[in-house]
Amino acid sequence: MAVFGVLAAGLGAVGLLSPPAQLAMLGLPSPGRRGTGDLTPAFVTASSMAALNMGAYYVLAALADWRAFFRWTVPFRVLTCAVFTVAVIGGRAPDAFLGVGVWEGLGAVATGLALRYERRADVRELGGSGVGEVAPPGDAA
Repeated sequence: MAVFGVLAAGLGAVGLLSPPAQLAMLGLPSPGRRGTGDLTPAFVTASSMAALNMGAYYVLAALADWRAFFRWTVPFRVLTCAVFTVAVIGGRAPDAFLGVGVWEGLGAVATGLALRYERRADVRELGGSGVGEVAPPGDAA
């Protein structure tokens, strides 16, 4: 969680400090002169600020070992993966956005597997079988 948080915050900071660099990292063009009504810089700023905030949330949750937060991220990261993938397939987003979907999907799987591993380790530590066990204290399901 902390690694993802640092990466998200870092990428958000890049987008805030240098929108052309952020666009280049996504494989998107960044023309020197934009046409009337082109709001790309505004959208890069908004998404970069969201990434910076999200990164901070993840780091703080990791520092607090807030497992409930970790669990909540799994379905929403799967949803994000699906939305970005469908947007690319449907022609709403450039192919570069598929990387965002893959990043989110892999992050959801990694988080889910880590939580499952930790849960089983907690149950073993308590001496249970893991079947029909009650969650360890402080880790309500």
